Amino acid sequence: MTNQKDEPLERFDLASLTPFDQKYAALRDLFPETFSESEPDPARLASILGVSGTDVVERYGLTWPGKANAATVIQKPSVGTLRLDSEKSVAAETGRDVVIEGDNLEVLKLMQRSYHGKVKMIYIDPPYNTGKQFIYPDNFREGLDSYLQFTGQADEEGRKLFANAETDGRYHSNWLSMMYPRLALARNLLRSDGIIFVTIDDHEVHNLRLLMDEIFGPENFVANCIWQKVFSPKNSARQFSEDHDYVLVYGRNGVEWLPNLLPRTEEMEKLYKNPDNDPRGPWMSDNLTARNYYSKGTYPIQSPGGRSISGPPPGTYWRVAQEKFDSLDADNRIWWGAEGDGVPRLKRFLSEVKDGRVPQTLWKYEEVGHTQEAKKELLARVEFGSSDSVFETPKPTRLIERMLRLATDSDGEDLVLDFFAGSGATGEAVWKLNKEDGGNRRFILVQLPEPTGYDDYETVADITRERLRAAGQDIDSGSLGYQSYSLGKSNFGVWGGGADTEDVQQALSLFAENVEDQASSEAIVTELLLKAGYELTTSVETLKLGGEEVHSVEDSQLLIFTGDNLTIDVVEEMVALRPSLILVLDRAFGDDDELKVNALQTVRSSNQGETDISLKVV
Repeated sequence: MTNQKDEPLERFDLASLTPFDQKYAALRDLFPETFSESEPDPARLASILGVSGTDVVERYGLTWPGKANAATVIQKPSVGTLRLDSEKSVAAETGRDVVIEGDNLEVLKLMQRSYHGKVKMIYIDPPYNTGKQFIYPDNFREGLDSYLQFTGQADEEGRKLFANAETDGRYHSNWLSMMYPRLALARNLLRSDGIIFVTIDDHEVHNLRLLMDEIFGPENFVANCIWQKVFSPKNSARQFSEDHDYVLVYGRNGVEWLPNLLPRTEEMEKLYKNPDNDPRGPWMSDNLTARNYYSKGTYPIQSPGGRSISGPPPGTYWRVAQEKFDSLDADNRIWWGAEGDGVPRLKRFLSEVKDGRVPQTLWKYEEVGHTQEAKKELLARVEFGSSDSVFETPKPTRLIERMLRLATDSDGEDLVLDFFAGSGATGEAVWKLNKEDGGNRRFILVQLPEPTGYDDYETVADITRERLRAAGQDIDSGSLGYQSYSLGKSNFGVWGGGADTEDVQQALSLFAENVEDQASSEAIVTELLLKAGYELTTSVETLKLGGEEVHSVEDSQLLIFTGDNLTIDVVEEMVALRPSLILVLDRAFGDDDELKVNALQTVRSSNQGETDISLKVV
């Protein structure tokens, strides 16, 4: 019989969830016989699927030098955390939106538990790989440690940026290796009805299309839209004036995804008139003939003015059978012209057509804005002390509003993610559209603190926040705000993300009980909240239980004890609230093994016939 004192409390996993954790779970559920000692056996799986393991089959797909390493990056969990920065936040107490300063690869890993399957729309404007600018620091693929060095939080030279010139032998490969893990992680965050928009130019659109086919599945490709980004040709162009960029659109389930209709334009509305004072209101006429053969479409008709028409014009057919035509005419749905003896046309009433228009793949600047408009918008929000900014090709808010109209709803709390946030245009576009239609959309923006060379705004992340602060003041009289977070090392003394997964897990088990000396209770709660699967903006209140402070998450679904003096009274009062999970710092038990046993026994006793409570130590 096992001694209760030998049964340790279960330790809470501080590492981020990886996509492979989910895939392994699904694979184990479908093919449990293919697992041996918790690991899948490829040979057994191949045998079950009827695939020969010895045949070498050439397959269609995208490959490049470094792809295997890029795939490995996805498997490495992050052991960092996100820290709330109250000084950089605006109206943080009421703000439902989030701005995160950090490497988006690490941030996307940290979001896997809390935001899995919750994002309605992703929009990103990644580096275009023109050879004139950096992509991302190369060694960010090594994880959190290199990011801390980049931002000066570690004892190495920081902020090393690398150009990706076309003369580099791995010009396209480097860009693909940067994009691959980020897109793969982002896909997991989309809802089943979620959609992703990616703006790109000619340099990588061909590769990006193949990459997204691999990650999202070619069946989930929705459209490749053309955005007319300039309003006048560039006469200085040596060959062609490049007037457009692309917007690639993929769905989490693209086959079933349907876009919202766009509002009708004024020009479209003007087409509907009512020359015959029809009580059903304005209408426009539509052709009743077609060139496609229709066996019942060759009958003669007679106009109200007495004109006999032997049939449709030569080479065409009436679109409807004679019985349907007579019915429409009797209902005054046929327009015979002002004199009553013209070629008949169908009356389509404004009140009966779709309340909007089907989106097209050509997006003209008159409707969605252009690059020059985007620069003016930014300079109106952020004062750079010059006529230009650090952004060569910012995106106009009208362009992003077009995407929001197609992919989000005003009557929900749709979550929008942009992990290449740049100047923060996505956040401003969300606020503008919410103001227009009364929507409750929320956003999460992620931006690397790239150096700008400006004294007032040392990093791009500073510009992101400043633009949103100014936009919030302008759009809704300062009532709009955001919570600002920054990527940092864990509060629990774990190693950075450079090690292999097994090393990370070992490090967690060895060092997780060592809470950093400077870690505040707020910082600890934020990290545990995120890693327990709750959103960053989840409400947390402080309760007094057994004379000690306990943090309650979402009406005590999760209880977190960050103090040093845990007693059995505190445990009993926490259990009485019936949370799903209780998290307690290891230091709270001290050397009291009896307290650990009693706490575990208290939880087990309370689970008799009720929903189980899980107690874990951190």
